[in-house]
Amino acid sequence: MSNPFDRPNGPTGPDGPQRPGGPGGPGGARPTTTSRRPGALVITAIVLVLAFMLLSAFASFWTERLWFGSVGYQEVFTTLLLTRVGLFFVFAGLMAAVVAVTMAMAYRYRPVLWPGMPGMPDDGMDRYRQVLAPRMGWVIGGAAAVMGLFAGASASGQWRSYSLWRHSQDFGTTDPYFNKDVGFYVFDLPFWHYIVDFVMALAVVGLIASLLINYLFGGIRLSARPGERLTSAAQIQVSALLALFVLAKAVDYWLDRFDLVTNSGSIFTGMGYTDDKAVLPAKEILAGIAIVCALLFLANIWRRTWLLPSVGVALFALSAIILGLIVPTLVQAIRVNPNVPDREGPYIKANIDATRAAYQLDQIDVRNVSGTAVADDGELEALDGLTDGIPLVDPQIVSEIFEQQQQVRAYYSVPNVLDVDRYEIDGTDRAVVLGVRELDQSGLAENDQNWSNLHTAYTHGNGVIAAFANQRPEDDSTQQTGIQWAEGAEEDEDTLSRVGGEDGYETRVYFGEQSPTYSIVGQRPGGAPVEFDLPRGDRSEDDVATTYDGEAGVPIGNIFSQLLYAVRFSEPNLILSSRVHENSKILYDRNPRQMVEKVAPWLTVDSDPYPAVVDGRIQWILDGYTVTDKYPLSQRESLEEMTDDSLQENTGFQTLPTDEINYLRNSVKATVDAYDGTVTLYEWDEEDPILQAWTEVFPDSVQPKEDIPEALEEHLRYPEDLFKAQRFQFQRYHETSASAWFEGSSRWEVPSDPQRTTRLQPPYRLFTDTGEGETWSLTSVYVPRDKENNLAAYMAVNSDATTDDYGKVSVLQLPNEPTGGPLQIANTFATNEDVSESLLPYTTGDADRVPGNLLTVPIGNEFMYVQPVYTRRDGESNFPILRFVLVSYEGNVGIGETLRGAIADALILADDGGRNQNQDQSPEPTDEPSPTDGPTTEPSQSPGSQPTQEPGGEANVSELLQQAKEKFAEADEAQREGDTVRWARLMEQGRRLVDQAVRQLG
Repeated sequence: MSNPFDRPNGPTGPDGPQRPGGPGGPGGARPTTTSRRPGALVITAIVLVLAFMLLSAFASFWTERLWFGSVGYQEVFTTLLLTRVGLFFVFAGLMAAVVAVTMAMAYRYRPVLWPGMPGMPDDGMDRYRQVLAPRMGWVIGGAAAVMGLFAGASASGQWRSYSLWRHSQDFGTTDPYFNKDVGFYVFDLPFWHYIVDFVMALAVVGLIASLLINYLFGGIRLSARPGERLTSAAQIQVSALLALFVLAKAVDYWLDRFDLVTNSGSIFTGMGYTDDKAVLPAKEILAGIAIVCALLFLANIWRRTWLLPSVGVALFALSAIILGLIVPTLVQAIRVNPNVPDREGPYIKANIDATRAAYQLDQIDVRNVSGTAVADDGELEALDGLTDGIPLVDPQIVSEIFEQQQQVRAYYSVPNVLDVDRYEIDGTDRAVVLGVRELDQSGLAENDQNWSNLHTAYTHGNGVIAAFANQRPEDDSTQQTGIQWAEGAEEDEDTLSRVGGEDGYETRVYFGEQSPTYSIVGQRPGGAPVEFDLPRGDRSEDDVATTYDGEAGVPIGNIFSQLLYAVRFSEPNLILSSRVHENSKILYDRNPRQMVEKVAPWLTVDSDPYPAVVDGRIQWILDGYTVTDKYPLSQRESLEEMTDDSLQENTGFQTLPTDEINYLRNSVKATVDAYDGTVTLYEWDEEDPILQAWTEVFPDSVQPKEDIPEALEEHLRYPEDLFKAQRFQFQRYHETSASAWFEGSSRWEVPSDPQRTTRLQPPYRLFTDTGEGETWSLTSVYVPRDKENNLAAYMAVNSDATTDDYGKVSVLQLPNEPTGGPLQIANTFATNEDVSESLLPYTTGDADRVPGNLLTVPIGNEFMYVQPVYTRRDGESNFPILRFVLVSYEGNVGIGETLRGAIADALILADDGGRNQNQDQSPEPTDEPSPTDGPTTEPSQSPGSQPTQEPGGEANVSELLQQAKEKFAEADEAQREGDTVRWARLMEQGRRLVDQAVRQLG
C-alpha cells in the first residue's frame, strides 16, 4: 500500500527525468571535489569521545563493584543494583509503551484526507509530514526510548521508598485521625504517591504525544468548524487519556488526605483545626468530583460531544479554587486566628505526644533539683572526691599540644577537635582525650610530593595519641599542671597499649578520616618493603619500612584492573609504574564514615566517628541512625540545624530525600578497623521498625546485637547528634500542656558558647552524678529563652553502654529564681580582679589568655562551674599551656593551679568573705610547685611539668634566666637533630623558667 503522503515523481522529483548528462553531465551542475578528510576526523573524534565516556562509566561501575567485594559487602551492591535496574526497566518500559502506543495509534488512524490535498485547505505542515511519514517507525521508537530513559532514571532513584514499601512493618502505634498504623505513613504512602504521580505523568506524556501526531497528520484541525476539529479516532484517544489523568488525580486527592498529618503548618507539624474542618472535607469532595469528571471523559468516547466534559472540568476547577483555597482561608481567618489556643489546643496536644514519642522525649526523667548539699565539715575533701574526674583537657585547644609534643614527623597530624573516650585502668574508669596520628601528606616537602611517594610510600598513619582528661597520671593520684600522657611516642607513654592487649595494639592506620585518595600497597615477590612506618620510641633518622597485609584492598595485579583504575583516577602511572606489580592492592574510599554510608546506604551516619583501642586494634566506632520525615504529627526540623553547635563543622548528612526529619533512632553501631578496613554493622535498637525493614532488604548485612564483643561494648557511647537533636526538641517539648507550649513562657534554649557567642555551646562528656550515682555521661544545659544569663535546667544522658540505664536521659530543673548561666559565669571569670591579677604575668607582651571548656557540674543542690585557662605566646611553634583552673561555686570564684586548689580558694572566700583573711590557709600541696616556686638545677623532664626546687631554697632571677638560656640552647640542638618532641619540651621548660623570673620581679 502506498503512503498517502508520498508525492508522485515529477520532472523535478527524485525519480523524474534528469538534465542531459545527468547531474554531472553537460548542462548539469559541475561536480564538487570537497575533501572527505574533515568529516572523517569529526566522526573519529566523536567515536573516541563516546568510547572514552563508555569506558569511564564502565570503570566507575566495575571498580565500585570491586570495592564492595573487597570489604565483604558484595550482596549489598548486587541487591542495590538489581533493585535499581529492575525499577528502571519496569517504569521505563511502561512509559515507552504508552508513548509508542499513543503515537502509533494516532498515526494509524490518521484521516484519509489531510490538509494540503487538492480541495483541502493547507495548514503549512505538509513539509513536516513529508519528512516524518517515511520514518515514522524510527520517530516512534526514538520518542518512546527517550521518554522511557527519563522515566526509568527517575524510578531508579525511588529504590528506598520501593524497598521500604516491599518490606513494610508495623510500628504498633496509630494516628488519632485516620486510625492508620504509623508504618502506613512511613513505608506505604510515599511509594503509593510515586505510583499515582507516575500514572499522571503517563497520561500527560501520552496526551502530548497523541496531540502532536494528530495535529501533524490532520487528526486535529484548529481551523476547522467546531465539531470537526477532531477526528473520531483523535477524540477517543484524547478522551481516554484525559479520563486516566483525572482518575489518577482523584486517587491523588484521596492520598493527600493522609499527608495532612505529616505536613508542616505555620505553628506545628501535623493536622490543625483548618486542616481537619476545611481541608480534609475539601479533598474528599474534590476526589469525588474528579471521579465524575473521569466518567464524563469516558462517556465522551461514545457521545462524541465535549459539552459535558467541559462542564465537568469547569466545575472541578471552580471547586478546587473555592474548596481548596477560599474556604480554608476563611476558616483560618474567622474561626482559628481569633482563638488559636482554643481551636488548636487538641491538635497541639497531638503534636506534643507524637513528637515526644518520635524522639523518645517521653522517656526523659525530669525532676527538680534535690538532694543533700555537701556538708561543711570536710567539704574540701568531699568536693575533691566528687570532682576528681572532671576533664580539664579541652579537646579543641590541646590539639596544638598534641601536634607539637607528639608529632615526631611533619607528615603526621591529629584532628583539630580531639575525641573523648573512657578506659578502665587499674580498675578505675578514666576519661581520656585522644586522636589518631593520621597521615598528612601536605606536611611532605614540596619536592617530595611525587606520585611514588604520595601513593606507594606514605600510605598510612601510626597509632593514637592520648592524654588523661583530668590531668592526673596513670595512678589517678594528684593532679598535675602539665599534660599527662596515656599514649604517646615515648616508650613509657604506653597505658593504652597495655590496656589494648599483651602485645600492645596494631598501630598502622590505613583507614582514617585523613587517608589519601588512594594508595598502592603490597610487596613485590623477593623485594623489600617500600611503605614508610614510624617505630615506637625511635628517635633516629633511619626510616623503617613496612608492607600492608590486611584483607581489604582490591588486587590490581592484572593489566585489566590497572587500566580501569587508571581511568577512574586519571593516572597513567597505575599502568606504567614498576611500583604496581602482581602482588599490588589498591586502597581507596577509606574514610570510615564514607565506608559505612556505602555499605549501608539506608543509614544516616553520625558526624563524629571516634577511635578506640579494642582487643589490640584501633577501631573507628560510628553511630548509624534510621530517620524519616513521615512520622505522623511529629515536629519536623532540619537535622543539620538541630545538631549545630560551636564544634560542629559541615555534617554532610545523607538524610534522603530531605534534611528535615521528625523521627530519629540510633539503630546501628558500626566499626571500621583502622588497619584492614573491616566494616561491621551491629543492631542496636532492635525494636526499630525501620531497621527491621532494612535488614529484610539487605539480609546478613547487620549482625545481631548479642554479637557485639564485650571489649567493644565498653567503648560504645551515647551518640552526640542524637543527643543534640533531643535537646533541641526538648527545649520546647518539655512542656506537655498545649496551652503552655503555645504560650512559650517556659520555653528553654541551648546557651551560646561563651567563647563563640554566635554558635551554641556543645555538649560535654564527663563523669557526673544527677542523683543516682556517678556515671559516664554526655551533658548540656538550658537557659530560659532570651535570658541567657540564668540557668534553667541541666541535661545528662547515661553514656555507659555496659549498664542497664544506658540511654536514660535525666533533666534537673531549677526553680524560678536567678541562677547564673554559662555566659554570666564566663563574664564573671573574665572580669574577676583576682583572676586577672593571677593571669597578669602570663598574659603580658605577646602572650594571650585562652579560655577552655566551661563545664557545668551538679553538686547536690548547687551547680559548680569549672573552666581551665590556658595561655599561649605568639609564634607558629608555641602551643597553649594550662596555667590555672577557675571554679565558681556557691557564688564564689576560686582560682588555682589545680582544680583542688581552685575549689579550696572558692571555699576560703565562702568562709571568710574575702581574699585578705586566713591567708595561712592554702590549698593542699601537690607534686607541682606554685607559680612562685623556683626551679632546681635539674628540672623535671615530665611533659609540661613545672621546674621544682628543694624545700627551703629559692633561685634568684639571674639563676633562673641562666637556666632558661641553657634550656633554649639544648632546644636548638634538639631541633638541629630533628627531635621535635624533645625540642618542644625543652622550649616549654625554658619558657617556664622565664615566667618564674618574671614573677619574682613582681
